[in-house]
Amino acid sequence: MKLRPGELPLICGLVRSLTGVALDESKAYLIENRLGTIAEEAGCTTLNELYFKLKYEGDTDLTAKTVEAITTHETNWFRDGAPFEALQYKLAPESIDAREQKGQPRTLRIWSAACSTGQEPYGIAMVLREMIPDIDSWSIEILATDISDETLRKAAEGRYAPHDVRRSQRPEAMQRWFDTDGDVSVVKPQIRKMVRFERANLLENLNRFGTFDIVFLRNVLIYFDVATRRRVLGQIQRMLQPHGWLMLGATENLSEACPEWPAEVHCRATVYRPGMLPIIA
Repeated sequence: MKLRPGELPLICGLVRSLTGVALDESKAYLIENRLGTIAEEAGCTTLNELYFKLKYEGDTDLTAKTVEAITTHETNWFRDGAPFEALQYKLAPESIDAREQKGQPRTLRIWSAACSTGQEPYGIAMVLREMIPDIDSWSIEILATDISDETLRKAAEGRYAPHDVRRSQRPEAMQRWFDTDGDVSVVKPQIRKMVRFERANLLENLNRFGTFDIVFLRNVLIYFDVATRRRVLGQIQRMLQPHGWLMLGATENLSEACPEWPAEVHCRATVYRPGMLPIIA
């Protein structure tokens, strides 16, 4: 379904209000390809009709399909490698030490924001289980959130095609932490029980989740405009422990949204410590 004159700004504005994703003229093909089919299935003859259905009819199923279509993206096991090395050798050990100094030993909370189909939070769990021998005696929570209900459903199942599992920078972890069920690779129970999946929109108030030692927010901010990035980062800053770490994607930086936040490089990964800086208003 092709965009007609005047439809693009309407759809872009609606997508931004639903997801925070900032689209422009360069993404017209994405709107036509991903939302055109949804519009036709909803009985719409134009994308303008889809806009009015979404904005005024309150169809939650249609809204969910639209969000899913816009936000779905591919992710791989231990993507980019360096963030997981930084977690293992710097972020987790120092977070544990900071907790212990406060009289809170054997406690760690990590948030995988925009977790997609689960590879990141399960990968975090694998790293922690391998680095902490008596981990079952610890209070460890990995919260994994995403805006898409369907994506979260798939993630919580922990079932993946073998060829997806083979695409990993830590093949030994793949062999150790997966079972086989027919032609499907299944995350082992001791890894799955460490992760809690919940739906969350980063534009909402997320104080209900409490505070964290480490937040993974990788390859998300690139879809937001500067004002939305700063808004999201301000909330994450308030949800981090004073010693907390923020991990972004390999190609992301805060030079526009938060230039006052100094970057640190550990194990080739760029990280930030916003809990030690003045709170963003």
